[in-house]
Amino acid sequence: MDEIARAQIARVGVDLAKQVIQVHEVDASGWRVVARAFKRNQFFAWCTQLPAGCVVAMEACSSAHHWARKLSAQGLNPRLIAAHFVTPYRMEGKGGKNDATDAAAICEAASRPSMRFVPVKTCEQQGVMSLHRVREALKEERTACINPIRGVLTEFGLVFGKSPKVLRAVLADIIEDASNELSTTARLVVQRAFEHWRELDEHLRWCDRQVGRHVRASPEAKRAAMVIGIGELGASALTAGVGDFSQFKSGHQFGAWLGVVPRQASSGGTIRLGRITKRGDDYLRTLLIQVAKAAVMSAEKRDDPISRWLVQLTARVGWQKACVAMANKNARVLWGGDDPRRRLWLQARQCQATGQAAGPATHRRSSIDLRLLLGLNAAASRDTRSTL
Repeated sequence: MDEIARAQIARVGVDLAKQVIQVHEVDASGWRVVARAFKRNQFFAWCTQLPAGCVVAMEACSSAHHWARKLSAQGLNPRLIAAHFVTPYRMEGKGGKNDATDAAAICEAASRPSMRFVPVKTCEQQGVMSLHRVREALKEERTACINPIRGVLTEFGLVFGKSPKVLRAVLADIIEDASNELSTTARLVVQRAFEHWRELDEHLRWCDRQVGRHVRASPEAKRAAMVIGIGELGASALTAGVGDFSQFKSGHQFGAWLGVVPRQASSGGTIRLGRITKRGDDYLRTLLIQVAKAAVMSAEKRDDPISRWLVQLTARVGWQKACVAMANKNARVLWGGDDPRRRLWLQARQCQATGQAAGPATHRRSSIDLRLLLGLNAAASRDTRSTL
């Protein structure tokens, strides 16, 4: 790359792929300078010739965080954009989609002043999220293992409850029972599938132990686990998947990023709210709602302010909306974890969970925390009523 062309480049759009990487370079006026494709092993060497601070935009796809870390180390300014934000800038429309138009659309989207970019994840964050992805894959594989077992047993007139615990408790006896109609081949098939089921359970227990170690080693995850309706699994996934919560301007913006806020169809001053948007990371949103469901179902057994609010909300709008409202509230609590009031509340929860003795100073702090918590609950209740 000659010095004149190097000085003209202001922004680069990159369409990543496994073997071929397409680039689209523009100058400060937005005119195209270069548009070409590189082999994977040629791309980074070419990037080292770009001027320092040059914006290199990519879609947030597979290997994007890896390239962003490498480019950032070279003094460049990598930007990751969600794929659905790039689509409106593809000039040729859906019928003209190819690597060149994708790179041009990425470059154009990165120039928008209101564009929202994806923060670059660290290697540690991606490692923890890979643990969660493997755990989810093992869960799906376990379900796929249990269903054929039920199907084989049903063919021989053996039907049991839907819970995997019910089936597992009787499966060993079914295999050993010679009085049922299971043939020798079917008995061997069920036995081999049962062994695979137990192996998957052992892999899942290993994943859970690794998640627990991450929570105990991370102060942020440890604080998040103290929140009612989060738990170790949710705390590990949210702290690793989000990283820096201060990237969001408010708790409402964080809730919108997770997709737990209602979709709007307002017009002419009339506000119409629909179902939740379900945007963002499906795994984080699903996990946040599922763990909130456990808190809603067990709220009557507790006597803290949040549980009393959950009981009243469930009676008014039903348990399903209460679960989403609890997930929305927990998202706001997690976003405000760096706030001093939230930190005092989480410390009080931790002392309560560990059963530490409370001195006069602790009693004074606990009373302050209770007043703060009640105020925060009242504000969150108003926010929740506006989202239902």
